[in-house]
Amino acid sequence: QVQLVESGGGLVQPGGSLRLSCAGSGSIFSLNAMGWYRQAPGKERELVAGITSGGSTYADSVKGRFTISSDNAKNTVYLQMNSLKPEDTAVYYCNARPRGTGWGSQVGSWGQGTQVTVSS
Repeated sequence: QVQLVESGGGLVQPGGSLRLSCAGSGSIFSLNAMGWYRQAPGKERELVAGITSGGSTYADSVKGRFTISSDNAKNTVYLQMNSLKPEDTAVYYCNARPRGTGWGSQVGSWGQGTQVTVSS
């Protein structure tokens, strides 16, 4: 089981930026695809962004505003969030899953989540 620890959430005004970090145990990137998901109150958990050795993918709602990246030497994946909107408010979860697993399935290892609140 991969251990994942998120950090970097908080309260930010609309239009602001935050960077989330997810530190993993072991060499998580050699075996896994990494993703960021979010869950807003009353809604299902949804993919925000995912990254593999082949590239990255984004939800339509965050394209052009969010960027996922990884630092293999630090076993860390990041989510840079710019131009934040109130509708981005959610708990954000880091996920590690076997390569080739579709992003739509709720599988793999999950972090504890970090709250992001966008409000004036």
